[in-house]
Amino acid sequence: MKRAAVFDVDGTLADTNHLHVTAWWEAFRQAGHQVPMHAVHRAVGLPSTDLIAHLLGEDRDTSRDAELSAAHKTLYGQYSDRLPALPGAGRLLERLHDDGWTVVLATSAGGAELAALRRAIGADRAISATASADDVDTGKPAPEPVEHALELAGAPAERAVFVGDTVWDMRAGTRAGVRCVALLCGGIPRADLTQAGADAVYDDPAHLLASLADSPLA
Repeated sequence: MKRAAVFDVDGTLADTNHLHVTAWWEAFRQAGHQVPMHAVHRAVGLPSTDLIAHLLGEDRDTSRDAELSAAHKTLYGQYSDRLPALPGAGRLLERLHDDGWTVVLATSAGGAELAALRRAIGADRAISATASADDVDTGKPAPEPVEHALELAGAPAERAVFVGDTVWDMRAGTRAGVRCVALLCGGIPRADLTQAGADAVYDDPAHLLASLADSPLA
């Protein structure tokens, strides 16, 4: 029976969370909204529409959601040729692949953005499939993105581990019935990740790689 190692990408394998924060903050500013960066940071990891709703509220002018999303995409896109992978990200995926895990990415990124992230990580031979937010009706923290990743991997929840960096990741993985590993490199406090369902917490991909023997991915 297959084993699935499902990975979030932004903030987990690529050091991009704060780029997203800056891009969203500027998109909101241009639209006349003063949203604190710390609040944006806490919302990163949600699908665009959910992030906007989380930060501006349900009583906002929803007709401007597409404009805000497009502005964020344009602003973030200026970094696409130099997105940085986190230490050990590519080596971690390749090690798990070589150890017999089916590696699947579960991310809201798609198209050119996802291609740029995969280039930065540099481990395409290890990645079996990608589950995008576009493939499901509801994004994280709903379980659908993780469940779809498991379908792509052909593995049951009890034979899977989800690695992410946000509270939304941990909630999605827990609701999908998989063990969850959290990384601190996305900037979210350990206590918040543990409370949201993390079974184990590591600094970054390199730390997880060095600790594999004692981790949920052993």
